[in-house]
Amino acid sequence: MRVGQNPAKFVNQVAKPERITVAVLNYIPFVSGFYAEMTEVLDVCLDNIRKTADLPYDLLVFDNGSCKEVRDALVEQFSAGKIQYLLLSEKNLGKGGAWNIMLSGAPGEMIAYTDNDCLFYDGWLSKSVEILETFPNVGMVTARPFRTNPEYYSNTVSWGEDTPEVAVEKGNFIPYEVFREFDLSLGQTEEEIREHYENSEDVRLTYQGVAAIAGASHWQFLAKKSVLEQFLPFDMDRPMGQVKRLDQRLNEAGYLRLMPTEAYAMNMSNTLRNLSGYKTKTVSGSGKAQKSHWLLDFPVVKRVLLYFYNRIFRWYYDRN
Repeated sequence: MRVGQNPAKFVNQVAKPERITVAVLNYIPFVSGFYAEMTEVLDVCLDNIRKTADLPYDLLVFDNGSCKEVRDALVEQFSAGKIQYLLLSEKNLGKGGAWNIMLSGAPGEMIAYTDNDCLFYDGWLSKSVEILETFPNVGMVTARPFRTNPEYYSNTVSWGEDTPEVAVEKGNFIPYEVFREFDLSLGQTEEEIREHYENSEDVRLTYQGVAAIAGASHWQFLAKKSVLEQFLPFDMDRPMGQVKRLDQRLNEAGYLRLMPTEAYAMNMSNTLRNLSGYKTKTVSGSGKAQKSHWLLDFPVVKRVLLYFYNRIFRWYYDRN
């Protein structure tokens, strides 16, 4: 038998979510090796979102089976009111599994998704919204121009060429230094970057006075929740490596995939060392910052060691 009345019955108002949900996917299984600086990268990512987002938003973080140290730090931020929605998964569901929960559960009308290693610049959110709301039938907007696979934005170009109100230009519209900065964060060599730049081009579309570069990417994007829901659930049989399916499916469905002409975001990868204005702390209690060794950077040695590191990681952490 119930004792008394539920006090919630007398609550006349409830909080309403913001129109935009900034959703961050996090996975740090341990704090060493590849992940030695990732707690710092995550802290910078979250703090940077709070400092640079220039429109009202709610922050949602989905932790995909990280170690206890990382989970405890996120709970502390949630308790301090720095995170509005915190979802903790006991195990790693893979990116597709995490997306199924995040993208369907985010309360906002628009979802600004990001991996946990993205650094944003002032104005990134309003610029992304401007492109999303100016161009018709937009599937996703990534807040940085870089050169993606043309196969994934073929319908964006076709729409521009078939629409008289759109100016379509092809050429080198991304400055080389902006292009190089991003590709370096992906681990590419100077030679590979230069060759890629010289053997590819940008497609710039201008519509109703707003210019955008054709292309976008799954690592960071703004999209309408109603659009993303059309592609749920994602059935991926590996934790990583299949996330380009979202890029492909949006293009196949005829949605536009766009980026601003200027850089409003940067991929930090797993370290802060290459970012001006940030300094890494000591790593994992060693008392000393990690130092590079010329032999470890020798291409053949680096390739062999990274191969074995990758195999060992998969044996322990990439099992279904």
